[in-house]
Amino acid sequence: MSHVFPRSMKTDPPVAVAGEGCYIVDSNGKRYLDGSGGAAVSCLGHDHPAVIDAVRDQIGRLAFAHTGFFTSEPAESLASLLAAQAPAGIDHVYFVSGGSEAVEAAIKLARQYFVERGMPERRHIIARRQSYHGNTLGALAAGGNEWRRRAFAPLLVETSHIAPCYAYREMRDDESERAFGERVADELETELQRLGADNVMAFIAEPVVGATLGAVPAAAGYFARIRDICDRHGVLLILDEVMCGMGRTGYLFASEADDVRPDIVTIAKGLGAGYQPVGAMLCSGDIYRTIESGSGFFQHGHTYLGHPTACAAALAVVTTLLDEQLIGRVQVQGAKLKAALDDRFGAHPHIGDIRGRGLFLGMEFVADRATKTPFDPAEARHRAFKAAAFEAGLICYPMGGTLDGHRGDHVMLAPPFIISDDQIGEMCDKLDVAVQSALA
Repeated sequence: MSHVFPRSMKTDPPVAVAGEGCYIVDSNGKRYLDGSGGAAVSCLGHDHPAVIDAVRDQIGRLAFAHTGFFTSEPAESLASLLAAQAPAGIDHVYFVSGGSEAVEAAIKLARQYFVERGMPERRHIIARRQSYHGNTLGALAAGGNEWRRRAFAPLLVETSHIAPCYAYREMRDDESERAFGERVADELETELQRLGADNVMAFIAEPVVGATLGAVPAAAGYFARIRDICDRHGVLLILDEVMCGMGRTGYLFASEADDVRPDIVTIAKGLGAGYQPVGAMLCSGDIYRTIESGSGFFQHGHTYLGHPTACAAALAVVTTLLDEQLIGRVQVQGAKLKAALDDRFGAHPHIGDIRGRGLFLGMEFVADRATKTPFDPAEARHRAFKAAAFEAGLICYPMGGTLDGHRGDHVMLAPPFIISDDQIGEMCDKLDVAVQSALA
């Protein structure tokens, strides 16, 4: 009997013993193509020598030093590198251990920023339905993932949720993509008026919505309108790039594709590529200077902030992404994967939409392609799909509740950036096995 508290007590997972490039090997010798990078984490594959060497070297010199007493060379170097690559105006980096911690830090920083400016009435956060921002209570409250929120709803801070920018389901036949994006963005204006704009501190959104919606980019014009609304009302814009950032969409920071400037941005997953648990919250110089010239102390913290070994791993990851020009490779291989998916599944009667950006792609399952009618939730097609793909030797990321937290199914794909053309073909072959099994 295992004494590990697992994610699910209803399955008996195999034991992973080795990682080789885009593959994970279990204790029986079975090889699995990691078609989702775990959870969009393993962007460099599972045995990149530069990252492994960086971790070994750092542990040999200094594994840990508490940030209540010290900074460290890896943290300083990584912060400088990220600040140099970040969107305009972003120039300070707060290191944490993962995505939920990064979002929690972003929310608390937004609140403290307004408190220190003498505006304590600014307390509300506006987010979007069908978003996901993490599993700690603050991040869970911000997110719009109904399945994850449901059991803990009495514990969550009240948060407003407006519509997602979900063109496949919500764009009207008589409007352009830009008109749709601007129309949906205007829901933020409406909600600000309802709450009283002077009571709102931040709007938080994923540039490309990940787990809950299935790799959905924003429509053209959406984030430009969002930025304008935030600026007019003095509301901070928090972009959650925990899943879609660090090269995953073909840009180091996902916001580059939408040419939008955040006030705060969160990253994780691909930042450490799975070699160490690490995340970060980055903020603008204006926010930082407000705290610096006020209390001089961010009222927040965790034991493993700025962990030297984690920062050394992340520094090696980001350096590798840049030096090996892997961001450009994501665009090339992402286009190939998208074309392969369109060719294989684009006309399938039970696949309604294939979408995404870079190596961050999703396919939405439907009972009827013409009407976009979802499958009966009781059928749990996403679970059947995951099981069939895993049996075929493919790790992918299916999820249910795509439409509203209850109806709808999709699968998300986020393979390592090193994926080859042959492995793209292998992925499509194994997806086909799962499609025939779960969507017949």
